[in-house]
Amino acid sequence: MLDQSTRAAILKLQQQGHSIHGMARALQVSRGAVRQVLRSGTEIVPTLVRQEKATPYRDQILELYARCKGNLVRVHEELVVSGAQFSYPALTAFCRHQGIGQEPKKPVGEYHFRPGQEMQHDTSGHRAEISGQPRPVQTASLVCCYSRVLFFELFPTFTRFDCKVFLTDALQYLPGACETCMIDNTHVVVLKGTGRDMVPVPEMAAFAERYGFHFQAHEKGDANRSARVERSFRYIETNFLAGRKFRDWEDANREAREWCDKVNAKFRDDLKASPRELFAVEQSHLKPLPIWVPPVYLLHQRLVDVEGYVSVDTNRYSVPNDFIGRQVEVRQTKDRVEIYRGPRLIASHTRILEPTGRKYRLPEHRHQRNQRPQRRDPCPEEKLLLARLPEAVGYLEALKKRYPGRVTLPLRRLLRLVNDYPRAPLLEVLQAATQYGLFDLERVESMVLCKLAREYFQIKPGPDDGEEG
Repeated sequence: MLDQSTRAAILKLQQQGHSIHGMARALQVSRGAVRQVLRSGTEIVPTLVRQEKATPYRDQILELYARCKGNLVRVHEELVVSGAQFSYPALTAFCRHQGIGQEPKKPVGEYHFRPGQEMQHDTSGHRAEISGQPRPVQTASLVCCYSRVLFFELFPTFTRFDCKVFLTDALQYLPGACETCMIDNTHVVVLKGTGRDMVPVPEMAAFAERYGFHFQAHEKGDANRSARVERSFRYIETNFLAGRKFRDWEDANREAREWCDKVNAKFRDDLKASPRELFAVEQSHLKPLPIWVPPVYLLHQRLVDVEGYVSVDTNRYSVPNDFIGRQVEVRQTKDRVEIYRGPRLIASHTRILEPTGRKYRLPEHRHQRNQRPQRRDPCPEEKLLLARLPEAVGYLEALKKRYPGRVTLPLRRLLRLVNDYPRAPLLEVLQAATQYGLFDLERVESMVLCKLAREYFQIKPGPDDGEEG
């Protein structure tokens, strides 16, 4: 069928007196087509009126569509059983032409943003090869609407804690924040309501207030409102993730930041500039970051188990053995797991992002098998001995090495010796015991008694004790 411009040319050539053969040869169409246009006498393309095979079954199709819950495959199967003789594509074309099960498409809106007015944040699921195996990842992205500057990171999951970690990194990358952060109606940020009636979670509202912006959700079903950030996900999947392999999550996010630097510096035909050049204009309109950006952390209360570990996301992190059975506070940051006892930091581990169920022990927390860890603080018996007999500190250290992990009973026995016997002979015996490595306190006590018998219990002869005649 000839288009409207060709039909108009045929009518114009006829008015100029050209023959049918000349018009067909000039326009490279058949003479029959030229005659058909001349008979119609109009340049308007006629509409083909042709009944579709599914037209007689329209009422039955409407009934089956409702009964089969909109599944056209099932509708076609039921029509074939009832004797219909047309294909499944013919059914779908008929439903499309008749508007059955299809909503009329609406034209998309066009949005204009001034510098610093809005940034858009969203997440999307992808697959990436990390540590030698493909795994699902959550891609979190942030885009400045005026300059189109893009920043994204990869996460194994995306919780409210991960959202605050990502937004902190993104705002430091810019650096600064736009007035509004447009999001979808995600439960990570939304407490209740949708669109303009959305109420953010108090925790996230306080986070936004710290950086000088506020969250806003687009209306439900109006995905075009966040098209700036939505458009970037396909580019990330087909360009950044395509063919790349990463050693770990840290390597993936490092390469993501480098890729963002390259993309933001690239000239774009639709912008007639690069995003970085436009961002030079937008940066002065951003909300400045606070002078101190506090680290984002997730707080846990844990009881140290009998093996000297605390559990976070099924991963077990070691603590000093002195804190077994005690309550500790665990702060989970982006990169670290910090363990506090009161205000004091007692252990700091590299955070393992994925739940592995494994144990992670620091070298300083290792001890020999079947050996109790040494106390950092002296036990009460040792404190008393050092207070009453400070000269015997060398013997105490040697005694603790002789009985590692089970020195309490020897210390108690030595304390009894200090309480029961004079100071001077006891010190002399302990000096000799230290010199010869004698740690049997029974023998030490016997030596003290012998010394006392020789020096303190000697019997001198009296005047009446003469020799018998």
